[in-house]
Formats: sequence, structure tokens, C-alpha cells
Amino acid sequence: MAIDTSSPHLRETAAPRLTARDKLVLFVLCAAQFMVALDFSVLNVALPVLGADLGMSQSALQWAVTAFALPSGGFLLLFGRMGDLYGRRRLFLTGLALFGAASLLATFAWDPASFLAGRALQGVGAAAIVPTGMSLLTTTFPEGPARDRALGISGTLLSLGFTVGMVAGGVLTDTLGWRSTMGLLGLFAVIVLPLAPALLPESRTPDRPRLDIPGAITVTAGLLSLIYALSTAADHGFGRPDVIVTLIAGVLLLTAFVAVESRAKSPLVSLPMLRRRTVAWGNLGGLVTFSMMSTVVFVLTLYLQEVLRLSAFRTGLVFGVQGVLSVVAGSYTPRVIGRLGARRTLVVSLLGQGALVATLLALDESSWSVWLATAAVSLASMCHLGAIISYGLTVTSGVPDEEQGLATGLVTSTQQVGITIGIPLLGVLATTSSDLMSGVHTVLALDAAIVLAAAVLVALGLRGGRSGSGAVEAEAVGAR
Repeated sequence: MAIDTSSPHLRETAAPRLTARDKLVLFVLCAAQFMVALDFSVLNVALPVLGADLGMSQSALQWAVTAFALPSGGFLLLFGRMGDLYGRRRLFLTGLALFGAASLLATFAWDPASFLAGRALQGVGAAAIVPTGMSLLTTTFPEGPARDRALGISGTLLSLGFTVGMVAGGVLTDTLGWRSTMGLLGLFAVIVLPLAPALLPESRTPDRPRLDIPGAITVTAGLLSLIYALSTAADHGFGRPDVIVTLIAGVLLLTAFVAVESRAKSPLVSLPMLRRRTVAWGNLGGLVTFSMMSTVVFVLTLYLQEVLRLSAFRTGLVFGVQGVLSVVAGSYTPRVIGRLGARRTLVVSLLGQGALVATLLALDESSWSVWLATAAVSLASMCHLGAIISYGLTVTSGVPDEEQGLATGLVTSTQQVGITIGIPLLGVLATTSSDLMSGVHTVLALDAAIVLAAAVLVALGLRGGRSGSGAVEAEAVGAR
């Protein structure tokens, strides 16, 4: 049946043409986001070689990951708000320069201390880049089809960066050594940094309220404690005293943060914003899609290499297919959002992700399972990408430009925490199981159930409002 392309509805939802300058701005912002996403996974395969070269013990290797995760997640909200107040472009460029310099330090590290210092500074740079980059994107591209398309490209590269990092890390380590993984990140910064000053506009809030210092201290300390506890638990379990103490401290500090913000004259986080249905339920969808998909990738990596005995290269090919289909999903998701709206797309994407993960319960020790794993995880990743893009739009739609740094800080905090908590909460069930195959099935069953339950909750929480991605969704449930 022929499609009437003259339909006004199709003209409205068609992806808009971007000018040459728009494309360059999008390139700079997306390249920076891709660089950060790459950093989350590019080093994983290289850890054993890195440890032997620098003389790091097995127990110390977790800090190669944790040293980056702590500041990159802990300072997100603070830097997002600082960008709102003092200039997003300025903070973005500062973070980019710091990330590049830190990558060079990590590349040429001469001992564990210098390497971990480089990783920690990378994390600080990433915490400045991610929320300000997202804010610059949402303030540069107006709400509607243009922003939908820009966020679609950004979300695709964010998802692709994590997958490419897994494949590229193994290839680079085998051919050029582990230092090339850090050098690659420095190369990205060297390419992007000279282009950014002339292309990116400066933006900040019109007024200059004082920074909420008590709020900044409690939320940053709370996030640092929580991320440390969850990152450490991924390797050592939840029984260690330091994990228990920092987990409790994180919960108490974040509770104190809510109390501080309810009394602050210029709060770091506007509690009425957190009470918006779009912000609360959108971020729940984002948290679930990130945490549960990172868990699937983790347990499938174990399954493919430990049960099916695939080489690292063949395992990388499985996730390479996932990356290709993620790019395809990124090009079509804005069109789906144009038809269904961001809210419905988020719910449908979560349902698809959960259902496809459930099909992985049919995996066994036979060789045909590699085809099931490849197909299911790739299609689930397409749904996952749809959830990433639609939850970002759901959370930021209708938010004034002066609060975009705060809104995108919440979005990126959800991403960071989601990536961090999935593996320690569920992945540990596979690594500690006496029968790995049974452990993998347990994790996948819980993963699918959580995603499907979240889809239902998000659908119920978001119902009753307009679902268009360009709608001003400023309702605040219980804000008074």
C-alpha cells in the first residue's frame, strides 16, 4: 500500500534538515559524549595486562574503574548546576581540556598512583562534560523535531560508545598495548577541543543566585558514597564493612540532601521539579533501562566466554552486531517519537527490552545459542536505545532553558548510577553461583521481570498528560 507523503502529520514528524553549523555543533557535542561513553568500557579487557605492567594487584585493579566512576557520577549534579549559573560553554571546555590532559597522564603513567590520578581526573572532566554538553544540546536545538533528532543522534552514540569500547579495548590491547586505550580518549579530546570555542554558544541563567553549598556537599558526598559502595560490591560483594558503611552513609546523605533542599532559598535541585511526573517517572525508566541492559551485557560476556568458550574477538563480534543495530534504532527512534510521543515510546521500548531479555532464558550450552544471544541482545539494544532517547526527551520537555542544566544533570546522573548499580545488584548472582549457567538464567529472569514491571509503573505514572515530545509538560504532582 502506498504511503501518502503529503500528509501534514508526516511532514510534521519528518526529521528536519540541519544546517552546516548545526551539524558541526552536533558533531562537537556528540563526539564529547561518545568519548565519555567509550571510557566506561574501553579499559575493561585491558585490566589484566595493565595490572601486570604497572604492578597493580588483582584487588587494586577495581580502582582503575572506580577511580573514574566515583567523580564522574558524584559531581554530575553539582557541575550541571554550576554550568547553569556560571556558563555551560565555559565549564564544558574546562572539562574537555581536563579530560584530555588526564587521558595523556593515564597513557604515560609510570606507576599505579599516576595512573589512578589520571583516571580520577578523567572522571572529574567527564562530570563537567556530560551535563553541560547535554544542556548545550537542548538549549541549542529548539524543543520539537530538531531536538528529537539531535537527542536521537546523541543517544545512539552514547549507546554505541559503550559497545565500541568493549570491542576496541580488546583490539587495541592486543595490537598496540593497553596504553593505546587511554591514548584514544586523548585523541578525541585533541580533535574536539579546538573546534568547540568557535561553535558553541555561551548560555547561563539570566540571574545569578548563590550556589547552594550545603546541598552541593550532601548530594556530592551521598553520590560518591553510593557509587563507591556499589562499585566495590561488584567485585567483592555486599558483605565487606566498607561497602556496608558507605552504602548506609550514601542513603543518609541523600536523605539529608532532600531535607536541605526543602529549606534552601536557591536550591541545587528544585524539589517541585523532582515532583513533575515527567521527571520522576522518566528518570525511573532511564534508571531501569541503563542498569538492566548493562547487566545483560555483563552476564552475556561471561556466558559467551565461560560457557560457550568463544574467544574475546568472537564475543566482540556479537556486541558489534548490537552496536550496528543501535545505530539503526537511533535513526528511526525520532520518527517513532513523532508518531507516539516520548512517553508512549518510553513505555513501548521498556516492554520490548524486557520481552527480548526474557527470550534469552532459552540459552543453553549448545552452539546454536550464540545466534539466539546475538539476535536477542541486538534487538533488545534497539529497544534500549529507544528508551534512552525517549526518557531524555520526557524529562527535559517543558523545562525552562535556565533549568536545563539541572534537568540534564538529573538525566546524566540517572545514566551513571544506572550503569553502576546493575552489575553489583544482579550480576553478582552469576559470578557467585556454583553453576554459571544457572546463575545466568537467574539474572536474566530477574532482569526481564524488573524491566517489564518498570514499564507498567512508568505507564501508570505518566498517563493522563500530553505525550508529544514537544509538549510543555510542566505539571508538578504534589508540588504545592
